[in-house]
Amino acid sequence: MSDRGARSGFAARPGDAERWVKAPDTERRSTAEQFTARLTIDVTPELRRRLKLAALQRGVTVADMLRTLFEREFPNGQGDAS
Repeated sequence: MSDRGARSGFAARPGDAERWVKAPDTERRSTAEQFTARLTIDVTPELRRRLKLAALQRGVTVADMLRTLFEREFPNGQGDAS
């Protein structure tokens, strides 16, 4: 049998369950869940390594780092086709 205590942080319960249940969905969602489109690009293994290293050094995920880059390079309202 497995030891249930080994994964205690996996699905930790919120400290204030009542507030958590009543909170709007946007507070409970992770950043990635707020986005509805997925972008797939091909990069070389070397570029992937550099991206992951840069994100690690900055303390963010690669996805969050690239979202910030895209927002800076393509601000809302510039060249928007919709």
